[in-house]
Amino acid sequence: MSKRIGIYPGTFDPITLGHADIIRRAARLVDRLIIGVTTNPSKNPMFDTDERLAMVKREVAAMNIGNVEVVGFNALLMKFAKAQGASVIVRGLRAVADFEYEYQMAGMNQQLDDEIETVFLMADVSLQPIASKLVKEIALYGGDIGAFVSPAVRDDVAERVNEIGVKGDF
Repeated sequence: MSKRIGIYPGTFDPITLGHADIIRRAARLVDRLIIGVTTNPSKNPMFDTDERLAMVKREVAAMNIGNVEVVGFNALLMKFAKAQGASVIVRGLRAVADFEYEYQMAGMNQQLDDEIETVFLMADVSLQPIASKLVKEIALYGGDIGAFVSPAVRDDVAERVNEIGVKGDF
């Protein structure tokens, strides 16, 4: 019997508690879960790919889940999934706006390869408002992001903000 391999792709800039929740839950649905850390040309990342990859690897290792691995990729998702032998793409949903975008992406991905299914996991209710984009914005304006990310990620972001400088004046 072949193993069910899932891919959870994202930029993870930075990885949040919401991402960690989806990782834990997705890992229970597949035999092997690959966290695919990628680039997105429409986003302006705070951390480069190597930094995000290292951050996600550290966070996943701290979760102590045996069937999860972290891989960087810079390719079409469906080609990456096929190369990894995946049969499932995992996507997290926070709100209706996420669903509309993800639904369209799932349809496009199905057109590219109809043998790979997309599975949507709803974010835990307490984590639904968390988005990497908002975490970065809060941090850049001097706010506390401790409720949205692990302490190690909070430190990574604080260090980067110190390099960039806090925005705004009061």
